Amino acid sequence: MVLSVALLGLMAAGGALIGFLLAVLGAGGSILLLPLLISGAGLPTREAVPLSLLAVTLLAVANAGPYLRRHQVAPRPALVLGVPALAGSWIGGTLVKQGLIPEPVQLAVFAAAALVAAWLLSRRQRGPGGDRHSSQPRRPGGTLALAGQGVVVGLLTGIAGVGGGFAIVPALVLLAGLPMSLASGTSLVLIATNSLVALGALGHWPAAGLPLLAPLIAGGLVGAIGGQALAPHLSDRRLRQGFAALLVGSALLTGAEALQRQRSLSAAGPPTHTVPHQK
Repeated sequence: MVLSVALLGLMAAGGALIGFLLAVLGAGGSILLLPLLISGAGLPTREAVPLSLLAVTLLAVANAGPYLRRHQVAPRPALVLGVPALAGSWIGGTLVKQGLIPEPVQLAVFAAAALVAAWLLSRRQRGPGGDRHSSQPRRPGGTLALAGQGVVVGLLTGIAGVGGGFAIVPALVLLAGLPMSLASGTSLVLIATNSLVALGALGHWPAAGLPLLAPLIAGGLVGAIGGQALAPHLSDRRLRQGFAALLVGSALLTGAEALQRQRSLSAAGPPTHTVPHQK
């Protein structure tokens, strides 16, 4: 794959934004990566999803370091949400690998997830409450709800190639009662493990898109360093509002791409299945 200077710059800039958002929010940056790879780099979804998961894993690990050093990871909520999420990632990735989810459906699921993420972020504007420093669920059904959220996050990761932090952070804050700093650190650890499992379930190494990985990661590391330095001085409310707007734009872009690819499939006619079990 030959990379133009413009494409290198686009990947580096996108990676910087993603790294910045992961460092500041512990979420969100990865959901911008799929439209960047599909609409920006022109990759097919089969290549874009595993490449997205690989980049998300590496950037989440890089951003999780400072949180781990500060002990800002909550083990119990991580296990309650994380174990079901791993199962969901494997299931979602396996469904995609077996061809049970068409490409337009993958993109439509992604667009819907981005819109839901924007709604969650705009809805969650209040500051931490009195019990936010507890790592226990805020209500009796909190543990079950947190586990259920984990399954949903995992399915989204396996199907759409997103890390799921946009849903993990609100779940940890609202259902487990964690403060934002603890939720962000826990989210990054879960994003890394979740994405890695989904990548394994897909069983497809994105060889054609690997040249894009270097500028993405380089930009992501620069964005992460900047985000970690600026995070203490940034308004959480303004960050969430800005990111919600980015998510809406990402959803509209990906939704339009899904419609275009569905029209292309319809114009090409139904696929033939004369020998469905032949390898």
